[in-house]
Amino acid sequence: MVNNDQLSTLIKKARETTPKKKFTQSAEITLVLKDIDVKKGFSLNEIVVLPNPTKEGASLCVLGGGDMGLRAKRAGVETVLEPDTLDRLGSNKRDARKIVRAHDFFLADASLMSSVGRALGQFLGPKGKMPTPLPYGAPIETIATRLRSSTRIRSKNQLNMSTKIGDEDLTDEQIAANANAVISAVEKRLPQGDKNLRNTIIKFTMGKAIKMNSLNKQTKSESA
Repeated sequence: MVNNDQLSTLIKKARETTPKKKFTQSAEITLVLKDIDVKKGFSLNEIVVLPNPTKEGASLCVLGGGDMGLRAKRAGVETVLEPDTLDRLGSNKRDARKIVRAHDFFLADASLMSSVGRALGQFLGPKGKMPTPLPYGAPIETIATRLRSSTRIRSKNQLNMSTKIGDEDLTDEQIAANANAVISAVEKRLPQGDKNLRNTIIKFTMGKAIKMNSLNKQTKSESA
């Protein structure tokens, strides 16, 4: 079990290796798993609410028009695609790819899900970003607020997975709390919980990847 103190130390070391740049660098966690047979179709796709989200938060796209589209815009959703725009994307693969790459989470009017599948399914599916269907009157404002504070971590037939857990404007302790939230969510989905976790790696955009196992070995060596 990885605790907050260990994570804070790991993040501090990662920050020390990161040169200063003119942009705000992201912090990313990579989890390396073990003792899981990926040939049996292992997959994981978790949305985790972070206790300390970044200022800009995750990017959202709502697929829907009418009242749903208006409420999404009032809720500050970055992109709202009307049904006719969705139809056009079905014949423009370049723009469809751009939309999928530009957003972290998608929400869709439940009545449009078949159209979404035709227009964007081939791009959303492989990324694990298929939209959450929204029934009429769904609380878009509440859902948007939760998703902006969230991150997605996924793995399909492989033993490692990565996701953003903050940026350098957050403190080491805040990023550690975010990392802990991600680790806890993943462990709940693993067959043997934390026993399936081989290593935890933290990296800022332009910094070095710092591994928990290497840090632990170094600590043991210094204390010997």
